[in-house]
Amino acid sequence: MEQMIHTAPLRRKARASLSNASGRFDLARDSVDDGWQQEPPKDVVETVVRMEQARSLISYNRSPDLPFDRSINPYRGCEHGCIYCFARPSHAYLGLSPGLDFETRLIARPNAAEVLRQELSKARYKVAPVALGTNTDPYQPCERDLGLTRACLEVLRDFSHPIAIVTKGSLIERDLDILADMASRGLVRVGISVTTLDPDLSRRMEPRAPTPARRLAMINRLAGAGVPVRLMTSPVVPGLTDHELEALLAAGSAAGADAASWIMLRLPREVSQLWQDWLAEHAPGRAAKVMARLREMHGGRDYDPRWGHRMRGEGEYAAMIGRRFTAACKRLGLDLRASDLRCDLFRVPPQAGDQLALF
Repeated sequence: MEQMIHTAPLRRKARASLSNASGRFDLARDSVDDGWQQEPPKDVVETVVRMEQARSLISYNRSPDLPFDRSINPYRGCEHGCIYCFARPSHAYLGLSPGLDFETRLIARPNAAEVLRQELSKARYKVAPVALGTNTDPYQPCERDLGLTRACLEVLRDFSHPIAIVTKGSLIERDLDILADMASRGLVRVGISVTTLDPDLSRRMEPRAPTPARRLAMINRLAGAGVPVRLMTSPVVPGLTDHELEALLAAGSAAGADAASWIMLRLPREVSQLWQDWLAEHAPGRAAKVMARLREMHGGRDYDPRWGHRMRGEGEYAAMIGRRFTAACKRLGLDLRASDLRCDLFRVPPQAGDQLALF
């Protein structure tokens, strides 16, 4: 595979990563002439989706930082291309780059719904809310054609299984018929991430995600359909988006959000260099300040992965952001505790071949 470092700007149009450096598990990515005559590269980096048959879908975690212990992801990689995405390093496990490969070489699991149905039907399965979209966005552009997220939602609806969804994708509005039904039974909550209200900054940081105004409209439509929506002002970028915190919360509240959350910018593994390259090109005058603030919160490091620390950092600056967030949420009524998703409605629906119940 060809290693692309500082890929030409024309080829990077509508992409966030400046490079396609090797993943940490890919030991050989040198260009090799195999004798085949190949077409010259096109002017842009195209998106390629590869199919993968999933053997399991529900992933479990024991992290004390997370409010859920299980999640599902129909896709690997994300075409939204958010340069700050903490999930980028996961592409290295596939022998792919956390850079442009993460945005352009996607993996879809066409049997996701079938596998999910099988896992939920097992006698030993114990119900608890499942998170969707915790690693990559379930409503990224390829979902429009593949429909894997909707198929999984149909399974969860049939089982009356509680779910929490995180997305930036406006395609979620397509599934309002399912979401409104589940919301009426206390089975779903949605989190919409709005990082900035500045459309130019958003387009550079999140090149293929909907505009901030469009995401606020998503909140409004979901809330109007009775679906509880949380505004996620994440990540907060010190020296770049932190001044918008109160304005973001006010806009989310006006759109209909009933809760809010925040996480500080995280730079695990390869994300740190990708982010610093992006800063050097798109915000060179602020790069030093942004990185100084981050290192101040992580003991001089770009990132500290310790549980209880990694999401928000430590120190006076992190504490100040927390105080501002708390005060604004209280003023806007976004500090009320959301109702727990219901687990008591869970039932395995009848399936083909089941023996009829005796009367």
